[in-house]
Amino acid sequence: MPEQSSHQSSGQISVDELANYLANSPEGLQLVDVREPQEIAIANLAGFQNFPLSQFNLWSEDIKNRLNPDAETLVLCHHGVRSAQMCQWLISQGFTNVKNIVGGIDAYSIAVDRKVPRY
Repeated sequence: MPEQSSHQSSGQISVDELANYLANSPEGLQLVDVREPQEIAIANLAGFQNFPLSQFNLWSEDIKNRLNPDAETLVLCHHGVRSAQMCQWLISQGFTNVKNIVGGIDAYSIAVDRKVPRY
């Protein structure tokens, strides 16, 4: 049996898996959106907390009070690049179950819910 690494890595989920999560809303699931407020005004998904990366200095020191480091955490952005950065940062802060939503809200609007505006 391979040795378990003590280094945590971020996982990924597809937008189809995200739709399943949202439909079943598991207990304790944390949903994080790192897009800017003006992006969220165009297109957003219910249940996501907004932590804009441009405002990192406003919320970063308080992250462990605002989110549970042991809860499953799904991170969203426009295409999946900023959310991947956030996942890596959360892991560096001791978060243990972090997943990047591949393709972001853009992929979600194409594959899952066409009512979500694209921009």
